[in-house]
Amino acid sequence: MSPHVLVLGGTAEARALAAALAGRPGVRVTTSLAGRTAKPGALDGEVRVGGFGGARGLAGWLREQGVDALVDATHPFAESITANAARAAAETGVPAVVLRRPGWRPGPGDHWHPVPSLDAAAGLLPQLGRRVLLTTGRLGLASFAHLTRLHFVVRSVDPPGPPMPPNTRVLLARGPFTVPGETALLREHRVDVLVTKDSGGAATAAKLTAARDLGLPVVVVRRPPLPDGVTAVPDVQGVLERLGIG
Repeated sequence: MSPHVLVLGGTAEARALAAALAGRPGVRVTTSLAGRTAKPGALDGEVRVGGFGGARGLAGWLREQGVDALVDATHPFAESITANAARAAAETGVPAVVLRRPGWRPGPGDHWHPVPSLDAAAGLLPQLGRRVLLTTGRLGLASFAHLTRLHFVVRSVDPPGPPMPPNTRVLLARGPFTVPGETALLREHRVDVLVTKDSGGAATAAKLTAARDLGLPVVVVRRPPLPDGVTAVPDVQGVLERLGIG
């Protein structure tokens, strides 16, 4: 019987993993998307969209669909999905792997302010600047809604909804971005502080270089910790080797 791998997706790494698995003879791959992005990119293999109903629902789906391995390749900040995946894997005995791109690291000339949450980022902002480029995604903007004296440029793939800060301009864009483009953006909007999550990867890292070149402070929201006993591999090849099909 062909091994069936479920990939919890939504990232570039998940897309690359689906392509690698679909290219292996005899491997069946299903990628599950949460459905939060309006126009996700094309994927190899089978695709399902929508939640499972928590850890118990995911465990039931693993059993019903005869899943042989589970790969959590969601965004590093998809904390609840990662926790549910870990619980479902433990309940069913299905081998599980977490695929996480490495986080960003500050270098010479960077002025980073690491914080544990969006609320903490909002609390720090008034000390750092008045014109903010906010690149933390369309969810969680309520954390900044009370900052009525600051001006925000919010960049997101899909349109955000309320609540959000009153003085906000929304830019809809999808990476990858370039250093010249990010530098021009920061200058055009007279940004004096950048806020980002530690998503890692190259597609959106150009803003960090641009901020460094312009001498701007960067508030970096740290990743949530993985569940106890769960470790991550940094790339597709590591997942294939862990699954024994590298």
